[in-house]
Amino acid sequence: MPEHLRALAVILLFASAVFVLAKAPACAIATPPADFERRRNLWIALTLAVFLAHSFWVYIAMASLIMLLTLPREANKLALFFFLLFAVPPIKAEVPGLGVFRYLFSIDHLRLLALVVLLPAFLQLRKRPDIEPFGRLLPDKLIAAYIVVNFGLYLSASTATNALRYGALYPFLDAFLPYYVASRSLQNTKDFRDALMAFVFAALLLVPIAAFEATRHWLLYAALNDTLGVDYGYGQYLERDGGTLRAQGSTGHAIPLGYVMAVALGLMLYVRQLVPGAVMRSAAFLALLVGLIAPVSRGPWVGMAAIVLLYFATGPRAMSNLAKLGVAGAILTAGMLATPAGEKIIDYLPFVGTVESENVEYRQRLLEICIAVILDSPLFGAYDSFYSLDLEALRQGQGIVDIVNSYIGIGLASGLVGLGLFVGFFATITLGILRAMARIPDKSDENHVLGRALVSTLIGILIIIFTVSSISVIPVIYWCFAGLGVAFSRMVARGNAAPLGVRPAPMLQGRS
Repeated sequence: MPEHLRALAVILLFASAVFVLAKAPACAIATPPADFERRRNLWIALTLAVFLAHSFWVYIAMASLIMLLTLPREANKLALFFFLLFAVPPIKAEVPGLGVFRYLFSIDHLRLLALVVLLPAFLQLRKRPDIEPFGRLLPDKLIAAYIVVNFGLYLSASTATNALRYGALYPFLDAFLPYYVASRSLQNTKDFRDALMAFVFAALLLVPIAAFEATRHWLLYAALNDTLGVDYGYGQYLERDGGTLRAQGSTGHAIPLGYVMAVALGLMLYVRQLVPGAVMRSAAFLALLVGLIAPVSRGPWVGMAAIVLLYFATGPRAMSNLAKLGVAGAILTAGMLATPAGEKIIDYLPFVGTVESENVEYRQRLLEICIAVILDSPLFGAYDSFYSLDLEALRQGQGIVDIVNSYIGIGLASGLVGLGLFVGFFATITLGILRAMARIPDKSDENHVLGRALVSTLIGILIIIFTVSSISVIPVIYWCFAGLGVAFSRMVARGNAAPLGVRPAPMLQGRS
């Protein structure tokens, strides 16, 4: 049997088990059974399509038709977007052009979802009188300014067609649509329940795949390169010292997979209170922790630690719970040091571990050198700075300068103006969430817990992207979470965050 068919069988087996085990909790939280079944069937249909199409363009046509036929019945399109986000790897190809154009634009699974799911949602939302028009909120202005600045820089440094692609079309599909739909479509707590549960569920589908890849040394989605006839640049076998394969799942790279798991764990801090039964809550947490460990990506581990600390720091009895967390961490570390497996895990940790410590040193050198390069063209950067002689000292064995820091990449491309707009955008949203939380006096209220999970996860995301460039699903997720932050702030301001009669499940919780 061909490798891709064997991989398909394994993926469907794992997915079927997750669908069966997690359907009841998902439907109990917020997702109507009919919606869950439709989304499940769509996920399976897209997976079958990508593995059986034997052509990238046949897959694109099949996937578009399948989604368009079911989309009118979907009430929460952001939840559908999250549910399908990791169904297919970010395989990319260029849409052939006409006449003088070599190609029109590049498309992958993420952009297909944006075109088929988010674009119709955007067109519907902008017509609704109860939806705030784009441009009225400060984050709207900042993201618009960020896109306009980058479009102008592309226009000055490249051809008009490239500027339209990279400065207008791609930012519209990859940044604006995820932000706009997330910020406008969620109107109440029930909408948030459905959307965040969909994201957690999509991550849970990746967990057994990630564990299998790490233990069996087989990347299940890698065969799609040959099957579809498209080399999408990811899916390469990466190992840590000692022969440990870094799982990738459908994200195409180990770091994005760890990033997805860290984000899902952050959301699980909220979702857990809605899941009936302590056993199911614990099982979901442990599963996502396995998914976080399997890629052996240290940046997401740091981000996850920050998420947990911030979550408890913003909750009731913060000092007491942080102290308990510190004691638990100390006991866990001591236990790990007492076993060979635990020592191996600690060796992988950044700053204290010994495995591939040169990667940490590379990131430090990258920061030092690139700051100097950015300051050579401080206002708007320079697109040719990526070819600067100063960066030659960072060139690796693969012949590339790996800009493993999203902030550095933005600073090189658009200078301190672009970087300031990017950071200011997320800082404004973070402050907005905190202000909204301050309007909810009961820290054990579900909506306060939702705000804590959102702000902690958003800050965790901003920490993680300090260690990785914006590849694969990474930027789509952080633009979506920016929108979620705006939606939460507006929901509280409108008074739609009515308590739903749910209190957090026990987990270092105290009385406010």
